[in-house]
Amino acid sequence: MSLYIDKLKLQYIAFNKVIFMKNLSAVNEQELKKFYAIVSSNVKKIRKQKNKPQLDLVLEMGLKSTSFFSKCENVKDNHHFNLEHIYKIAVALNVDISEFFEGVNTI
Repeated sequence: MSLYIDKLKLQYIAFNKVIFMKNLSAVNEQELKKFYAIVSSNVKKIRKQKNKPQLDLVLEMGLKSTSFFSKCENVKDNHHFNLEHIYKIAVALNVDISEFFEGVNTI
């Protein structure tokens, strides 16, 4: 019985932490969408400047689908690049990773 009660207490604490964390979030959904759009636009612009087709970049990144990459570049269906993607793209395009974050303001 004690184990069951301890488990319930942990679930309650975890639940309250999630609610508390959501209430303190400094970034709203609209700001995140804008962030993803800026980064994706920068990726697309730099890729085109480097004359690198999506397929070539996708293969160099070890991805299996140009469809996924295209959705990320165009922020379709809530797809976006993660940090691993951004790092691999920077390496493949031989650019400083900070270039993908130009136009992002955090202060």
